[in-house]
Amino acid sequence: MKFEHLLSVVNGFGRFQMMIIIISFIGRFTLPCHFLLNNFIAAVPSHHCDLSALDDGRLFGNLTQEQRLTVSIPVQEDGTPSFCKMFPEPQFQLLSNSNDRDLVTVPCQNGWAYDNSTFKSTLATEWDLVCDQKGLNKATTTIFFIGVMFGAMTFGSLSDRFGRKPMLLVSYISGMLFGFASAFSTSFIMFAVLRFFTGFGITGIVIVSSVLSVEWVDIEHRKLVGVIDSLSWTFGYCMIPAIAYCVTDWRQLTIAVTSPLALAILTWRWIPESARWLIANGKFEKANFYLQQCAQMNQKEEFGSKITPETLSSIIVTERKDRTHSYLDLVRTPKMRRLALLTGIVWYGVASTFYGISFNITGFGLNIYLTQFVYGAIELPAKLSAYYLLDKVGRRNTEVGSLLGAGICLAINIFIPRDMSVLRTVVAVLGKGCSATSFTTVVLYSSELFPTVVRQNGMGYNSSMGRLGVSLAPLILLLDEVWRDLPQVLLCSIALLASLVARMLPETRGRCLPETIQDRKLPLKVCCYALRYSLPGLNPSLRPRTRDFISI
Repeated sequence: MKFEHLLSVVNGFGRFQMMIIIISFIGRFTLPCHFLLNNFIAAVPSHHCDLSALDDGRLFGNLTQEQRLTVSIPVQEDGTPSFCKMFPEPQFQLLSNSNDRDLVTVPCQNGWAYDNSTFKSTLATEWDLVCDQKGLNKATTTIFFIGVMFGAMTFGSLSDRFGRKPMLLVSYISGMLFGFASAFSTSFIMFAVLRFFTGFGITGIVIVSSVLSVEWVDIEHRKLVGVIDSLSWTFGYCMIPAIAYCVTDWRQLTIAVTSPLALAILTWRWIPESARWLIANGKFEKANFYLQQCAQMNQKEEFGSKITPETLSSIIVTERKDRTHSYLDLVRTPKMRRLALLTGIVWYGVASTFYGISFNITGFGLNIYLTQFVYGAIELPAKLSAYYLLDKVGRRNTEVGSLLGAGICLAINIFIPRDMSVLRTVVAVLGKGCSATSFTTVVLYSSELFPTVVRQNGMGYNSSMGRLGVSLAPLILLLDEVWRDLPQVLLCSIALLASLVARMLPETRGRCLPETIQDRKLPLKVCCYALRYSLPGLNPSLRPRTRDFISI
């Protein structure tokens, strides 16, 4: 007998499952805010060299601000003042429209003056991360996502070993503590270190909660739960520009987006452990406790009372009850190695494309708050379309098609002139929608592909590959200094390659979750039901159906 049949007894999608989704939503809200936080706290406002040293107390002091810039700052090719160069002394002859091309310039000597009309303070203004130091500003995003990458691997393994619920609490607490601490950093090095550990801590939230939600619902509602979970990201993506618009100080903004974790910690006590994980690890008494809770909340007490630890012991047979699974199990058999390789490439491509577009909110010449909001809003129709497509065309075809659409949009933007900023933004938004569909699909898809005993390890590994793609995305965007369209070309190529690789994965639509690694070793088709089982209350009409077979 499979766990799915047990869920049909206690209701695989009732109040109990909705409680899990709602509570998880609280903690998951802070994730997209932190993931896109650097778009605002690391923003670089308009700036120029500080001119205070050039004030001789005579003529220079009598000039207007515009005249001071004219005699002190050389202009760039587009006619705007240089960000990083200045004249060693005032060039008053430029007031008569003389050419400044042959004049000697030097790097900024006394720091920079920043336009604070949009941001009260950012990392760039706090520690002068501009000009020669602008790479450090971009590096903060990479450092954060490297922490996310290592956190994904760690929490994926630990939650398979110690359970979903305790590791979720560890992620809540560590993410909140390091997030608050980073807001009080006194140096860039301190901030970078704390951002690394913030990413390390909060990534466990999505790793654990995604799997926990999927493991508690039946086959019919699995895709719905996947889409609902992903909407927490959409909500966060739409809210972060509004929060950033109201809170323009980077320290206060960091505290604001971290605060929801305090509420998540308070609601954690009502999160149940995964009964599927408990059964797979031989903890039948605890599994029975949570199943009774599920039956009671879903008003199925008459059936739940007939479930006992003895009956649960026959639902699943693991390879060895006392065995601890690890990441090595992902490469122990040929089929698992192939699955890990393919899903890892797809996750890298999905994440790199999604965040490569998301981080480029200043590349189209429009308001960054509006651009970020539109990027978030487009995810709502994208994810609703995913809900429809996941069943109609399947997980695999949805993943392939959405990645292909994102790649095509990126390719189109290469050929649209830079001065057509509105059109470029529209195409980028469409690409963002396609990439959002691909992200929604890949989370559900990969959680269905890996067996229960290593599902968290598999999700941790995949998330790490995804975060590797995210951490490299800001560095890819820096390549526009080599060739203006090089970032678009690389992101387009990555999306198309991931689309081809996703085509090689098996379909999981309407099929039972594999429970053990042995399920991946069986012949071409594995029946995911048990022949007549004597559990009282089990619906006797359950019969083998075509969709209950899974291709390996």
